[in-house]
Amino acid sequence: MKKKKLMDFHRFLDEAGDTTFYGKGKKNIIGTNGVSNVFILGMIKVKDPLDEVREKINSLQNKISLDEFYRVPSVIKKNNKSGYYLHATDDIPEIRKEMFDLIKTIDCSFEAVVGRKSIERYETKHKGKEEYFYADLLSHLLKNKLSKHEKLVMHISERGKSTKNHNLELAFLKAKQRFSKSNATSNIKTKVVFNVNYPTKDPLLNLADYFCWTIQRVFEKGETRYYNYLKGQIKLVIDLYDLKKYEKWGNYYDNKNNPLTSKNKISPLKH
Repeated sequence: MKKKKLMDFHRFLDEAGDTTFYGKGKKNIIGTNGVSNVFILGMIKVKDPLDEVREKINSLQNKISLDEFYRVPSVIKKNNKSGYYLHATDDIPEIRKEMFDLIKTIDCSFEAVVGRKSIERYETKHKGKEEYFYADLLSHLLKNKLSKHEKLVMHISERGKSTKNHNLELAFLKAKQRFSKSNATSNIKTKVVFNVNYPTKDPLLNLADYFCWTIQRVFEKGETRYYNYLKGQIKLVIDLYDLKKYEKWGNYYDNKNNPLTSKNKISPLKH
């Protein structure tokens, strides 16, 4: 049998978008200025030695923090606070290009679950709690990972109540239930360990962040150039609540037979 390597047991998770549903007076503000239409949770598997990839990203971050050309407010602010780290939303286009080019040199695969925001679903299925919304998405990322490895370490970017241990365990329970429902003859053998961390502490979370941002641009803007650039490394994207395309796995997008296009942009809801 092929000997398992350290990176086989580790996954790195981050998100894009927000879990805001209401404004003042409990008004529906989904999709309004500064509020996303979707919340995305993504997971990356790195197939190169982890420390080598961390060093690659750290080297780029150090270069940016010292480069006079990049003395812009977003970089200066981070340098003064906790040290510069890559974050796609904050980074200027020139920095993004450097990071995207670096990503292309890394042997990795990415998958994501996209959660369309709906007030009705949020109040019923998720009981009006953002942590339940998060747990639902995470369970779908986990559900097909429970029979291959004896152990998986999930390195997750910290997100308040959503990444508290009891909520992560809730997601794991949901994942096991979903696995058992669709795999009646298979046994769950994978122990999942959660390691909540900060993007400032582990550059591999910054890598996951860039992939999540790439998917967000498709669903929020209909912008596919970043996705097309990284498409070979994006294994699967599930538009989880796209009920119109549920039949025949139409809401599952891979990079070969059913890639994302500008048509995946979410149309604004009428409030």
